[in-house]
Order: sequence, then C-alpha cells, then structure tokens
Amino acid sequence: MEATALSHPGLVRTANEDAFLVRTELGLFAVADGLGGHLAGEVASRLAVKTVEAALQPPPAGDDPAALLHRAVLLANAEIFRQARGAAACRGMGTTLTVAWLREARLYLGHVGDSGAYHYRNGRLAKLTQDHSLVEEIRRLGGLSDEEARAHPQRHILTRALGTEPEVLVDTQVLPLEQGDLVLLCTDGLSSLVTPTEMEEILRHTPELKAAVNLLVNLVLARGAPDNVTVVLVRYA
Repeated sequence: MEATALSHPGLVRTANEDAFLVRTELGLFAVADGLGGHLAGEVASRLAVKTVEAALQPPPAGDDPAALLHRAVLLANAEIFRQARGAAACRGMGTTLTVAWLREARLYLGHVGDSGAYHYRNGRLAKLTQDHSLVEEIRRLGGLSDEEARAHPQRHILTRALGTEPEVLVDTQVLPLEQGDLVLLCTDGLSSLVTPTEMEEILRHTPELKAAVNLLVNLVLARGAPDNVTVVLVRYA
C-alpha cells in the first residue's frame, strides 16, 4: 500500500481549515473540512481526524471493522460537540469527515458532510459517497444539473456535519478491493471545481501518486481556488 496527500489553503482564504490523516501502516486515511467562526473550523477538523486515529490505533482485534469505524466517527462527533459547548471561541464549530480504512482486501468507509471518497479501477472512477448538502438534495430530486449544482451559491450549506449536534447519522459502506485499486479522498475544494471525468483522466494518465495529486491541486489553483483544497490518494497493493 502507498499513499500521498496534499493540502492547500487556496487563493482566497488565508487559513486552511482542512485536515487530513495518512497512516499507511494502519491502512487508515481521512479528510475533514472544518466550519465555524475564527479558527474554530480548524479546531474541529483536526479534532475529528485525531479522535478517529486514536480510536483505531492500534487496530482493535475481533470486532467488525465497519462497526469499529462507525463508533470512531461517533466518538469524534461527541468530542467536537463537547468542546464546542465548552469554549466560546469554538461555539457552533463542526466539520465534514470522510474516513477510509483499508483492511484485509476491503475498503471500509465512514462519511459525514460534503467531502468525498472515490474508487478508481481499470480506468474508471466512481464516487462512493453522497454529499450531505442542501444543493445535493435538490440535485437528486431533479432540480439542478450537475454543472448547476457545482456553481450554486448555496452549495456549501450542509444538511449534516460532525459536532453541530449531540448525535449524527454516519454513512458507512464496505467495498472489496483488488490489487492496483486507487482510493481518492478530497474536500469540496476539489470536487466543486474539478469534475469526476477530469479526475478520472488525470488518474488514468498519471500513474505516480504524488504527480497525480499535484495535477489535481494545480488544476484547482488554475481555476481560482476560492476554498481550501485537500486530496489524499491511496494505491492498494
């Protein structure tokens, strides 16, 4: 297994409220995109990935990995909510979180918010996660095209996030892996400006992981990068 990651504040925002996790030896990877007041989003996103990492290190034996991952994300939600209530500067903070745990030829996913996970195999890229956003709900009901949804001024309004409520619904899934598969995690700083077709083309023609991630982030920068952008790319072997 090999992995690389790149996070950039973008060309408009001064602070980077994204966070990521790369623990190749554990097969554990994550991205998080914080939201809230001054610096609170940064606190929430980093707390999310740190809590999940601590909950799954060392990997507990015996229990179902899907259940363990689900529990870890719930722990992250509870910890962010607790800290948000305890400090005035952090009040109202929250974050997206998308976690990929690669174990025994399977991909276990935990997901809340509008960051995303994609699976690439044999030249084809498939999005695995569903955005928890107001605009995505409208798009699924047929009210917006894909292009309109990407450019919609309310696309950042989330219907679900970690830490904003004492309880949260976590999307989970399990996918079998084959040697050579790629798993791409990203915040919406990438997915709002780069289409899945463009991501697929870059992955198809750029086998070296670091080069592929650089191309993806550079494409975002070339298009103005109004938001933070974070990409994690993993090859299963």
